[in-house]
Amino acid sequence: MACDEPAAPSGTFARQNSSSTGSLDFEPDADYKFVDSLEERYKCAHCHLVLHNPHQTGCGHRFCQQCILALRELNAVPTCPVDKETIKMHEVFKDNCCKREVLNLDVFCKNFPDCNSKVILGRYQEHLQQCLFESMQCTNDGCQDRILRKDLKEHLSQNCKFREERCQYCNTYVVLINIKNHEKNDCPDYPVPCLQNCSQIILKKEIEKHHAVCPEAEVDCPYKQYGCHVKVKRGKLAEHENSALREHMLQILDKNSRLEEQISDLYKSLECKEIKIQQLADAIKKCEKEFRQYTQLFGNNSNLMVSTQALASHLDKSARLESQVKQLIQMANQQQSKLDLRPLFDTIETMKQKIALMETYDQRLVVLEDQSSKHDRQINNHKAQLNKNEERFKLLEGTCYNGKLIWKITDYKKKKREAVEGRVLSIASQPFYTSRCGYRLCARAYLNGDGSGRGTHISLYFVVMRGEFDSLLLWPFKQKVTLMLLDQSGKKNHIVEVFRADPNSSSFKRPDGEMNIASGCPRFVPHTILESTKNTYIRDDTLFLKVVVDLTDLEEL
Repeated sequence: MACDEPAAPSGTFARQNSSSTGSLDFEPDADYKFVDSLEERYKCAHCHLVLHNPHQTGCGHRFCQQCILALRELNAVPTCPVDKETIKMHEVFKDNCCKREVLNLDVFCKNFPDCNSKVILGRYQEHLQQCLFESMQCTNDGCQDRILRKDLKEHLSQNCKFREERCQYCNTYVVLINIKNHEKNDCPDYPVPCLQNCSQIILKKEIEKHHAVCPEAEVDCPYKQYGCHVKVKRGKLAEHENSALREHMLQILDKNSRLEEQISDLYKSLECKEIKIQQLADAIKKCEKEFRQYTQLFGNNSNLMVSTQALASHLDKSARLESQVKQLIQMANQQQSKLDLRPLFDTIETMKQKIALMETYDQRLVVLEDQSSKHDRQINNHKAQLNKNEERFKLLEGTCYNGKLIWKITDYKKKKREAVEGRVLSIASQPFYTSRCGYRLCARAYLNGDGSGRGTHISLYFVVMRGEFDSLLLWPFKQKVTLMLLDQSGKKNHIVEVFRADPNSSSFKRPDGEMNIASGCPRFVPHTILESTKNTYIRDDTLFLKVVVDLTDLEEL
């Protein structure tokens, strides 16, 4: 933890946090119409406008906070424009009494005379959020109209061209200015005329089905296959058939005549083929007859020779058969010895035992898998617990117990962009304590601002958190708190806000939940000053915030 550094006198203004003014504020540089003339004591000595966050100098004159800072930046030795006295920055302090009086000045609404409301200056912005005569941007996408709040509801429901209306044909909601285009191009239930000029109106989704029966659609004549190539409207098809009946009959007769000629040609071809088949059959019979005659003639001349040859052939066959029988007997004996089934039965029995053993292994494997899954879950639980413990140890290592916090915020541009886009509106620091058994505290920052500082300032708040020793501590929390933006140039031109906890505020009572409502400065530092290249509050995309709790009169347990 970095050591405590004393704040430079320049820019150090005492601040009192009061429940009566903490939530009141107004926009500077606006043209306010006061009910009573604005007294000079409520005007800034520099800009001559109503005082915003008034600060009083040692010479007794009052300035806006921004004006006093501007004087300091313009001149190395700033002087009061009223009496030309040198302004000593360590003598400058916040004039909360004057601020309370300014915030309670009565002003007219800027929409006067339409709105005749009178409100105090501190509630002016709240009134504008409800004023019926305030001009508002239409909330419909694409609409650029600005409407009085009292007329907005009627505009959204009746007059806005970008409101959504239900299509009268398909009941789909469509933006009003696009509804005609939707009906003509996208609506399936939009009625359209038939493309064949039949004067019928058909739903767009049924147009193809209609074309299949439309009386005005042109179709081919049913006798096209017989030679009629006329195209005629479906509604006049019967008329065409009646008027061209003679021509259709002639076309049919002509085609039938051609078919009969083709059939006659086929019959003639068939008769020729049957004659050829009969001729081939006769030739086969003649060949068979000649073959039988040659066979008988050969048998009469060679009976003796055939008998001798037959006897020798039978002797050879007998010898061959005898040797083959012997070979078969030997092979049968060999096969019988080879096909002894007892070894086979033994092998089968051994396989059965091995299969039974494998089944027991499968059962044991299922049990082991279950045990492994349980062990994996336990290991994952231990890993998660170890990660939590490691995060807790890291947090404890960086925790401060002397009421001081140095908060390093890295990646400023990225985190601010996330805040502008609404993804991460605020970030919180690590907790710190006033002592080992003291109050548990933290800081919360809105890099794009909060409340009246949204979009223009960084908002910095102080938060009281629930701690382990709350039941032993004194409540409400009453200590003085200093909020600082540290200058990284070494010149110690820190921006400082100081306030004392309001014992009547719920922000400083003993927490009921994890933490109380934050309390602090919605306009802690403007973006223009923070991000100015003249200043060194941001370096390497990193800034440092410091919170210091005054431990005076705070008893340690």
